[in-house]
Parts: sequence; structure tokens; C-alpha cells
Amino acid sequence: MSASCFKAYDIRGRVGDELDEDMAWRIGRAMADWLKASRIVVGADMRLSSPALSNALCEGIMSSGAEVVDIGLSGTEEVYFNTVYHEADGGVQITASHNPADYNGMKLVRRGARPISGDTGLFEIRDQVLANRFPDKGLRGSRKRKTDKRPYIQHLLRLVDCQPLDGFCMVSNAGNGAIGPALDVLLESLNERGIRPLLHRYHDTPDGTFPNGVPNPLLPENRAETSQAVIRHGAQLGVAFDGDFDRCFFFEEHGNFVESYYIIGLLANTLLARQPGSTIIHDPRLTWSTIDTVLEAGGQPMQSKTGHAFIKERMRKDNALYGGEMSGHHYFRDFHYCDSGILPWLHLSRLLADSGQTLSALVRDRAQRYPVSGEINFSVPNSGEALRRILEQYAHIALNQDDTDGVSLEFSDWRFNVRASNTEPLVRLNVETRSNPELLASKTRELSSLLRSA
Repeated sequence: MSASCFKAYDIRGRVGDELDEDMAWRIGRAMADWLKASRIVVGADMRLSSPALSNALCEGIMSSGAEVVDIGLSGTEEVYFNTVYHEADGGVQITASHNPADYNGMKLVRRGARPISGDTGLFEIRDQVLANRFPDKGLRGSRKRKTDKRPYIQHLLRLVDCQPLDGFCMVSNAGNGAIGPALDVLLESLNERGIRPLLHRYHDTPDGTFPNGVPNPLLPENRAETSQAVIRHGAQLGVAFDGDFDRCFFFEEHGNFVESYYIIGLLANTLLARQPGSTIIHDPRLTWSTIDTVLEAGGQPMQSKTGHAFIKERMRKDNALYGGEMSGHHYFRDFHYCDSGILPWLHLSRLLADSGQTLSALVRDRAQRYPVSGEINFSVPNSGEALRRILEQYAHIALNQDDTDGVSLEFSDWRFNVRASNTEPLVRLNVETRSNPELLASKTRELSSLLRSA
């Protein structure tokens, strides 16, 4: 086994080639030793390889003398919650999110659900894993199953007033990911409160073979079923989740996909109405709409480097109320500064049900004022060379250059960001304009051609 499965934010690789049970055992032991842990929470998604990797990881943790709190089939945000709830020294979610079925991985956090990334210990754990020197401590920890999802769901329901959702018509698409059991408990808890939303559920059964395709709603080819279901049921809102449901994506009442960029503004505006003056974090890829919305709502927009570890660190530093990434991650101060796929859905549903407005009406103005290209991915052999070509072509005529994450160049009526992915061998491009879809199309073609030539 090599170090190739250790990425900037997490561990991810092809099972058997980059990640196996021996590696999982070592990761569990190295993490427990590095944390000097007495208790670690472990959860796993629905992938076929997850149970074996989970067992090996737990064995490694217990070999250090630490206790494992095994929460079973779960989404990543359940590990975040349970790490705090059980006062654990760390937590691990076994998942490869939206990657193909033959991949798996791990997301690691320490006490307080603070992420363990390459900058905060992940590479030190990697070095211990590769050294493979773990002395026998003569101790063995225990493994306790704690699979009750009610404390987690009750916490979410304390954060959002869901009373307006009684009778509200929605569609959800779980993509055969891990969220189905959590939705069962959520609906049971709402029903106990006399709240009965009309939720039409699709592909709720967790299935690591992905019979309906990889659970990645960002792919345009994966959106049609949710879109058609919204139209068929006359729903006011559609939501689709990725495999470990730390991301969610929305469809308005006509079945049209809504860019997460515009959802960030809606959620920021909703939360600021209750806590005005708060700080809102955004990433550098698309910014104009978010900045304007937050300022108009009396908030303080702050930019962070892309990626959950960077966003969470910045949120804690500034005590930010909320943070959003255009990739579909939404972070909440009241959820331990962590990302959640269920909370943004509840907040947005409540907004629509309470106001009587449609999602298309709420995003129409922003979409017209700030049309966007959507994220476009390019496979290039040398990302550094690609960025150099971009700078050579545009930097000298730009009004502003920002190197927070990749390169962002701003002009009077358009801007773009191009950056190398931290998780995949890709360069990602995002373009936006001020009320000019023709300019958007032209500049997107221009930049795409330049990146393809690289």
C-alpha cells in the first residue's frame, strides 16, 4: 500500500489498490495513537466494502486501548454530531461520497468535530501508517454499538421550526445512499409533533451497487429523475443527496435544477434575518451574488479557501453564522460549524412553506443579475501550466487578481475562478457576469478553449 489514498482533506482511493483492510487497521491505530484517544466514533456508508473496512478500522482503534462508539450505517454529519454528543476524542466516517462503487475512503475529525486534514495532522497519521510500527500496548478497548439516530434528529429539529411543513409537498432522491434510515427517523419525529409533510421519496434503500447510478446530483445526467418527479407530483421543492448526504441539491417547482450558488444567498438571508450583523463565509469560485446578498441583509461576507477544512477553520475563527460552497456544502455554527445535507433542506423548505413563495421566484432575480457557467471540469496533464497560460492571457487586463484559491480575475462586468481540484486530477472553471448571458457564453467558450489546449 502506498500513500496515494491520503488526500488534502480526507482518505480516498480504489479498494484493493489504494485502500484495504490492513490499511484501515493501521489508520485506526495511528489515529488513536496520534490523538491519544480514549474514545472514537466510527460510522460507515452503504458501500459494499464499508463493513469490512469499518471492522478493520475499529480493530486498529481498539488495539490502542481506546473505546469505539460504532454508530453503524450513517452519513458523515452523523459522525460529526456523535463525536460531540459522545464527548469523543475523534470520529471517522467511512465513505467515498459520490465516487464510483469500487472506491472508498475515510473522513477524520478530532474532539469537537474539528476536521483532521493535511494541514492539521492527516499527513502525520499517514506517516505512522506507512512506517507500520505499532508496539503492543497490552491493552484492548471495547466496541459499543450506538445506532439510535433520534438524538441527532432531535438536535436538527431544535434548530429549525418545521411547523410550516405540515402538508408541504416535496420530492427527495436519496440515490441509494446512506440517508434513507435518517429520513425514516426524521419523518417519525415530525409526525410525533403533528407535522406531516407530503414527501415523495425515491431510491431510499441504501445500496452500494448503485443500481440507479452513482449518487452525485451535480452530474447533469443524474438530475432528470428528480426533475420529472417534481413535475409529476406537483411538488414545491425537490432535493437530491450525495452518497454520505453531507451535500444536497435543489430543484424548483418546475423541475429545474437550482445552482447551489443562489441557494447560499437564500440561506444567508434567512439566517441573517434572525441574527443580523453575523458573518457569512463563502468560497472564491463565485462571489458577487453572495457578497451583495449578505451586505443587503446586514451581514458581513468573508471569503475562505475552498474545502471543508478551510471553511470550518475560518468559521470558528470568525464565529460565522453560516458558510456555503457552490459545490453544495452548507455549514452551520449551530451544528458545530460542520456541513449538513439535511439542515439546508429543512431551512429552505420552511422558508418556502412559511412565505408561500416559490423557489423559482426567489432565485429569479439573482440568476438574472449574476448568470453563471456552472462548474466545468478539465483533465489537464499540468495544472500549473494551465494556470500560467490563463494568467498570461488575462492578468494584465484584470481589475483585480485574487490568489486565495487558484486564480480569480475580476473585470468590470465579468469574473472567473480557475483552480486545481484537491480531490481529483482536474482543473475547475467557474465564470459569472453582471446581467450579461451573452458575455457569459462568450467568455466561457474562450476560457474553455484555452484550458483544453493546455
